[in-house]
Amino acid sequence: MKKGWLLMVLALMLVISACGSNNNNNGNKGSSSSPAASPSAEAKAEGQKMYIPIISKGFQHQFWQAVKAGAEKAAAELNVEITFEGPETESQVDKQLEMLQVGLDKKPSAIGFAALDSQASIPLLKKAQDAGIPIVAFDSGVESDIPVTTVATNNAVAAGIAADKMAELIGGEGEVAVIAHDQTSRTGIDRRDGFVNRIKEKYPNIKIVDIQYGGGDHLKSTDAAKAIMQAYPNLKGFFGTNEGSAIGVINAVAETKKEGKITVIGYDSGKAQIDAIKNGLMAGAVSQNPVGIGYETVRAAVAAAKGEQVEPVIDSGFVWYDKTNIDNEDVKAVLYE
Repeated sequence: MKKGWLLMVLALMLVISACGSNNNNNGNKGSSSSPAASPSAEAKAEGQKMYIPIISKGFQHQFWQAVKAGAEKAAAELNVEITFEGPETESQVDKQLEMLQVGLDKKPSAIGFAALDSQASIPLLKKAQDAGIPIVAFDSGVESDIPVTTVATNNAVAAGIAADKMAELIGGEGEVAVIAHDQTSRTGIDRRDGFVNRIKEKYPNIKIVDIQYGGGDHLKSTDAAKAIMQAYPNLKGFFGTNEGSAIGVINAVAETKKEGKITVIGYDSGKAQIDAIKNGLMAGAVSQNPVGIGYETVRAAVAAAKGEQVEPVIDSGFVWYDKTNIDNEDVKAVLYE
């Protein structure tokens, strides 16, 4: 009998001890001093890290690789996660829209977007706005007030400078033509119109005989430039509105042995244009600051995601470069190969 009572007392003591142990554990949950709480806190901190997809116009030109480098620099400094992608060519509007939709589906903190078509993306951007996801347009804006800011070169002004240089180099008269990368993006429209309008406004003796679109592809741009040269044998100048367009014109002039007879002015940078300027095949070009564009895009996206005010337009600047200044340090800083 005594043995039975003793067993019951021992069992009761074990139960009480177990309950006290559980209560102590429950009381320590969430305490910063508890070792068990550390993994949970770290996971929460990791979950709060901002994710910002950066969707560019493409990857085929060194320009976009320079933008990517700037974006990655800002992401590292600000401790945010980014992805950087774009379609294979700058004519794949549908592909870019798919990338934008995938980015939206991931519920990011903000999105950086360089529109291939200034209107086609608006419905998806509206979805982002409705979901409270700030949009930062870069390089090329959209025809909407949805983006909280646009990080870009003033392309119309820069192209106007290119027109002034063209007029100076051909003596203020003659026939010139434009090879543009597209007629749907803001960059394509603004660079084309910036050049054309400046010529029409200031240089009545210069005639723009043709404008063709090569989609930013140097092979298509080469063919377009050759066709124009054949149709207008007295042509004195070409303006290529982006890297691929300008390289196409350079190739066309070289292949038809018109070096020294046709003045070529480009836009953006890249090894082919730099080499062409150094060897005299190209008169000069306007370069954006692609690293700065990428950097400012991520910086603005982080600020907008935090609810901070950002300027409606962030001008990333541009520089005219030719044989006389191409080796200057301030010029070299914005060129890329």
